[in-house]
Amino acid sequence: MLFDISVPSVLFLLTAASVFLYPKLETKIKALVEERKFRMRDVASLIIFMGIAVSVLVFVPAYAIQAFFLLFYSLALFVFVYSAMPKKWYIAPILPAIFLLLYFFFWGIPQMDIFAAVFVVFVSVYIATFFEWKTLAVFAGLLTVLDVVQVFGTRFMVGYGEKVMKLALPAAIEIPLFPYLGLMTLGLGDFLLSGLLAIQTSRKYGRRFGYISVAFIAGAFLIFEALQLWYFELLKQSYTPQEAALRAAMPATVFIVSGWLAALGVRYIYNRLTAKKAVGEQQ
Repeated sequence: MLFDISVPSVLFLLTAASVFLYPKLETKIKALVEERKFRMRDVASLIIFMGIAVSVLVFVPAYAIQAFFLLFYSLALFVFVYSAMPKKWYIAPILPAIFLLLYFFFWGIPQMDIFAAVFVVFVSVYIATFFEWKTLAVFAGLLTVLDVVQVFGTRFMVGYGEKVMKLALPAAIEIPLFPYLGLMTLGLGDFLLSGLLAIQTSRKYGRRFGYISVAFIAGAFLIFEALQLWYFELLKQSYTPQEAALRAAMPATVFIVSGWLAALGVRYIYNRLTAKKAVGEQQ
């Protein structure tokens, strides 16, 4: 059977890094954002905005997307460093400056992947402070529905991904597959969702189970990705490899949420069995 361990491994490592860093930066970030939390209407508005943004960006000229992304990314890097080291604010502009220098003069896939990984870990940690358990569950559900519609229905997510990758913007991570030969691109939105789910799980049930949920997410991704690779090989019999890759595109949020729900389900069953065993021993 066709399978790959590279993408699930990268997903596991970056998500675990988010869980590890969150408690170390939580207090500083909360002080910066003044304990603000998303409400249900905020979550709904965010999903609507994301859907509209992806749909519009497909038709926006490439240079406009590039300019907007570079500005947003640089400002975000500044905020992340400032949040982590507010007393040494003068260090904050250094990372954005390095990013812009590399992007215009020394850019390549390794640099793109490194900055994308750093960005998504800090975004996960930063945004996690705005969510609570219920609002995140709603956000994950709505985002998954949006992803399915944009991948299978409108195909806007696929078109947006193509445009971003042609610009070599750090909005995705391109990973060499192993043992299957090839490359796979995974958008930062998928890593972000995985990080948010794992962080909230860690906050609710403890860090140990947070890491267990990360393992379940990576395991589910491994299984679903194997099915995706099989489908890709099937499509290559009728289409060129490039066309087959586009047609084989799948909403990775489904993989991630499935793994997270599986972890919660196993925990629930384990606790029920443990409780029944304890009752039986007392009797």
